Amino acid sequence: MLLIPAIDLKDGKCVRLRQGRMEDETIFGDDPVAVAERWVEAGARRLHMVDLNGAFAGKPVNAAAVRAVAEAFPDLPIQVGGGIRDEETVQAYLDAGVQFTIIGTAAVSAPHFVNDLCAEFPGHIIVGLDAKDGKVAIDGWSKLSHHPVIDMAQRFENDGVEAIIFTDIGRDGMMSGVNVESTVELAQAIHIPVIASGGITNMDDIQTLCGVADEGIIGAITGRAIYEGTLDLAEAQKLADSLCGSAAG
Repeated sequence: MLLIPAIDLKDGKCVRLRQGRMEDETIFGDDPVAVAERWVEAGARRLHMVDLNGAFAGKPVNAAAVRAVAEAFPDLPIQVGGGIRDEETVQAYLDAGVQFTIIGTAAVSAPHFVNDLCAEFPGHIIVGLDAKDGKVAIDGWSKLSHHPVIDMAQRFENDGVEAIIFTDIGRDGMMSGVNVESTVELAQAIHIPVIASGGITNMDDIQTLCGVADEGIIGAITGRAIYEGTLDLAEAQKLADSLCGSAAG
């Protein structure tokens, strides 16, 4: 079970939002490279980076910060999302040293796009499905689609994506615990790995997730909890390794 620290970028700074609301932010650092270094030193084996401005703009806005982190830690797998709507952006990120690009809104609004990307960049495409009440949200969570999460995940599995990141919007940034039930339900419906996201708060959540890791949940993204100190990343990864084995990036 990989514990994946989240670095969310807004106006070049590292922030966390509550339930995806751009106006409800907490700034945790001005230097993304320094923040990344903190998590690398704590034992992170992968980083999750999101260009929040890009998610709303529909194109990268904080790509320079992502590049800087990739250059500083060339051996660290990085997955990045937010505003990736064309093949040129994927290529630019991969050229910069990013290992995985996360497709969100474009995966739902133009599903053929994922199929094209998987054909052109096999092994590098992850789809992020952000859900509320079982339906997929798009455009930086500002709109709720009519697409059921499981149906979309099965479609993207057929396209050849590497993994699905599943976020429960209602819990993201709220420190209310991960939605294990919905995450397991999704993992059981597909054969590709699922990465849990949203609501991870403390060691109890890690223990709970490790208990269902065999269902196909390979990792968990954590943000506010490690920044506010309710979860110690190094200790949490140690616990995850002891409970469900260590995982590479």
